[in-house]
Amino acid sequence: MLLRHTPKEITPRSALVINPAKTCQPIGAMYAALGIHGCLPHSHGSQGCCAYHRSALTKHYKEPVSAATSSFTEGASVFGGQANLLQAIENIFTVYEPEVIAVHTTCLSETIGDDIKQIRDKADKSGLIPKGKHVIYCNTPSYVGSHVTGFSNMVKGMTEFAENTGKKNGKVNVIPGWVEPSDMEEVKRLAALMNVPITLFPDTSGVLNGPLSGEYHMFPEGGVTMKELKESGDAVGTLALGEWCSADAARSLDTRCKVPCKVLDIPFGLKATDKFIDALRTIAGTSVPEEITRERGQLVDMISDTHQYYYKKKVALFGDPDQLISMVEFLVSIDMCPVHVVTGTPGNKFEKRIKELTAHLPYEVNVKASGDMFTLHQWIKNEPVDLLIGNSYGKYIARDEDIPFLRFGFPILDRVGHQYFPTVGYKGGLRLLEKILGLLLDRKDRDDSETVFELTL
Repeated sequence: MLLRHTPKEITPRSALVINPAKTCQPIGAMYAALGIHGCLPHSHGSQGCCAYHRSALTKHYKEPVSAATSSFTEGASVFGGQANLLQAIENIFTVYEPEVIAVHTTCLSETIGDDIKQIRDKADKSGLIPKGKHVIYCNTPSYVGSHVTGFSNMVKGMTEFAENTGKKNGKVNVIPGWVEPSDMEEVKRLAALMNVPITLFPDTSGVLNGPLSGEYHMFPEGGVTMKELKESGDAVGTLALGEWCSADAARSLDTRCKVPCKVLDIPFGLKATDKFIDALRTIAGTSVPEEITRERGQLVDMISDTHQYYYKKKVALFGDPDQLISMVEFLVSIDMCPVHVVTGTPGNKFEKRIKELTAHLPYEVNVKASGDMFTLHQWIKNEPVDLLIGNSYGKYIARDEDIPFLRFGFPILDRVGHQYFPTVGYKGGLRLLEKILGLLLDRKDRDDSETVFELTL
């Protein structure tokens, strides 16, 4: 395979990316839009862009993803896409009857300079948006940021519809960040156990992990409703899970509607989940039920029972910044050793956070934002690891270097289950531990000699 030609000697690169550890903004915007009830995402650009974004999400979630496109041709590429988008809005509401159209831009429309707000306002004044229907939008040029940035921009666009009536409704907004539909279900379950009414947005549970019922529905039952988004301006507070994916939307609500916000890490693992549960308890003025305390105890018990198998194992990780921060904290807490950490998403704060989380370790962690898989592979060649964690694109490195590989993040193209089994919360922590332990013990069984090949732990 070509990756076997990756050299061990590292040469500085400033203008060349090899195997990027990210994808483009519109994919994130499209995923966020699918978390709105009755929403049809709309790609303002060429048909090829929309097809790629839909395909990427479909391959990961194993569900058909519907989206519309402005279908740019040469004329629109030169003179602008306003006419295309106005026609698209009229056609979509007439033919498909969504509650919401969520427009995101592409490289092409951004380079031209299309003013999406102006076009949306023109559509509204021209009567192309039916009464009670909505068009939201965000700018997502693919040549900056990443899919994480696109997700954040679309979620921030959702807050435009929040209304502050001056009367608090007692609900808590939870912005979950880019996590799986199963994770969003788990967040709602934990809040329900604590009797805390929440508005979760976006919410892809029931949209991208629904059952096979034998019946076709253009728009699944799941997703946050526009009514809930409007009421988010009267919430008692907002918990934003992840600085990169959720913080901008939470701060927008704070500025526009005076809804106080708190930014937390995504609750992967013990510490991050503890912080989330405590913040939810505090903001809602409630107590933690015994059932959640019991789940926490089960996670602690499993860590205690299997700690010897994690101890001092070296790990390389790549993926999205919010997910990597919580995962690194979890690994450190069980005495594993993250030694190489790469995200393709820009942001100096990421490197600072990882260094803070690993400051007590007796070695310096290799960490890079705006990094790529080529850099990660070279680091691994210079300092081998016991486990690789990341999306499906890591399988090539794992095979070439003979490393156990945990699929985690986006996209996962060659396995299933991530849509249905959560990794957030204490229950999710148990699943992460079980998957890591299984990989390490499978390798141990493969490599052990006959004299130490054990039947039991």
